Amino acid sequence: MKTTDWFTSWFDTAYYHILYKHRNDEDAQFFMRNITSFLNLPESNHIADLPCGKGRHSVYLNSLGYKVTGGDLSKNSIDYAKQFENESLDFEVWDMRNPIQNKYDAIFNLFTSFGYFDDDNEDITILKSIKNGLKSNGVFVMDFLNVEKVKNSLVKQETKTIDGIEFQIEREIKDGFILKHISFIADNKQHSYTEQVKFLTLEKMQSYFEKAGLRIKHIFGDYSLNEFNTNTSDRLILVAK
Repeated sequence: MKTTDWFTSWFDTAYYHILYKHRNDEDAQFFMRNITSFLNLPESNHIADLPCGKGRHSVYLNSLGYKVTGGDLSKNSIDYAKQFENESLDFEVWDMRNPIQNKYDAIFNLFTSFGYFDDDNEDITILKSIKNGLKSNGVFVMDFLNVEKVKNSLVKQETKTIDGIEFQIEREIKDGFILKHISFIADNKQHSYTEQVKFLTLEKMQSYFEKAGLRIKHIFGDYSLNEFNTNTSDRLILVAK
């Protein structure tokens, strides 16, 4: 019997959003201004933000003038995001592994929303689906973490107290995954979740993209779009067609 994927249960909880409520929107918006400008995306373009969480990046991209569709597996997140819908912004529950029905000028996969699966083929299936969801001259932007820097600067244990909840966090790299174990007591119950993201180096990512038929055109190492450096870059940003 197949258990629920870790991200399905964790991302759909209120606690996930509490833990990450202080994520830096300014960084995100800075990156989106830079990347849309670099790509010279006309305002008439239709962008898919996948997965979109509660829609904060979709809303910002829409404010720049783009037609945006946000998709996410978490029904709770989509229900929340729907309050921001307008004529050029809509949200839907969307599993990245399923074939994409429409064609988009650009698809954005932001803030390490990839590499969740044990089987490489599932990750490659997602990339193939994204490729098939692009218009003939469409562009795919993936913003992933730089695993080598994460490995060299791994904080193995920390405690964060947010909204009165004490989150105990432990990190390790094991069996080809970066694991983040999160435990806390809330609503008189003990909770435990583990986030797992595959340890995807640039070389491994390049092989994935090649198998999916995506051609990588640009590689950046941060939101200022500086060149990627394996040891020092904060991010691994890939632009493909």
